[in-house]
Amino acid sequence: MILSSPTRTTAATVAPWVAVAAVVVLAALSLAVGVADVSLAQLFTDPDGQTLLLLSRWPRTAALVLAGAALAISGLIMQQLTRNRFVAPSTAGTVDAATLGVLVSLILFASAPVMGKVLISTAFALAGTAVFVILIQRVQFKDVVFVPLMGLLLGGVYRAIAEFFAYRENLTQSLGTWMNGDFSGVIQGRYETLWLAGAAAVVAYAFAHQFAAAGMGRDFATGIGVNVRRVTAIGLSIASFTTAVVVVTVGAIPFLGLIVPNLVTMAIGDNLRRALPVTALAGAALTLGCDTLARVLILPYEIPVGSIVGVLGAVVFAALVLRKGNRYVTA
Repeated sequence: MILSSPTRTTAATVAPWVAVAAVVVLAALSLAVGVADVSLAQLFTDPDGQTLLLLSRWPRTAALVLAGAALAISGLIMQQLTRNRFVAPSTAGTVDAATLGVLVSLILFASAPVMGKVLISTAFALAGTAVFVILIQRVQFKDVVFVPLMGLLLGGVYRAIAEFFAYRENLTQSLGTWMNGDFSGVIQGRYETLWLAGAAAVVAYAFAHQFAAAGMGRDFATGIGVNVRRVTAIGLSIASFTTAVVVVTVGAIPFLGLIVPNLVTMAIGDNLRRALPVTALAGAALTLGCDTLARVLILPYEIPVGSIVGVLGAVVFAALVLRKGNRYVTA
């Protein structure tokens, strides 16, 4: 059902507050949940609890918020620039290219610092995304669903190459870690690179109007003085960088950048400057909720959060594809 204008306006007004409340509640729940039997109050009053909070619980919660927000914004930017609601880091080959980049950095530059691995992974992610954009520009698809299928095909190629070299270098297990997001190893000193992804998301907000103009088409954007080629390069660079940072730090979280922007824009509309903050908060809330579920399902063990988000994302992806009105001719 298409929301009427007054309804959508009301949703746009209420949505940010709902998203903030969800993040606060789920963050508190994330701090309270764990193998150690410590209450939320003890985390702030008991010395042992405070140590646990500072070394483990807080870094993990912060990592969840930053990773979820960054990937959600990356997906929204890519959907805006490609004018396709099914394009995201998971369906454009960006995640798989970033994973291949991490593997290359380990094989060729094993002693490189974390930021070196991030930059190498970013270069691969950007190159992989550029190949995807060139292909969809040269092949005029009549159905919007074929565009992400092309991205999934490219991603499969990148993944196959990564698995081949990982097998040869005895790094298959390490590769599997990056291909499925897991926050169980996040502690103080091992998540701080995610703040760079958060900073990139803030930069994206500054370019919101230009991204929106580029998404309206080359003729419209050029007519109002927007350099489409430059803006597209900036947007894809931001999406590639944030994806690479998340993959290097905690691993890939599939479909998050696809489902969150779609659900948010369905609720509050396509105004990019208004949708970006809500998308970031919704991405953080989804990651927090899925991670909490991952920790309690088989306590004291846990499931990688990427598995839960992947299952949920696949279901929502299928629902979006089948939803009436989604199949339209791309420009």
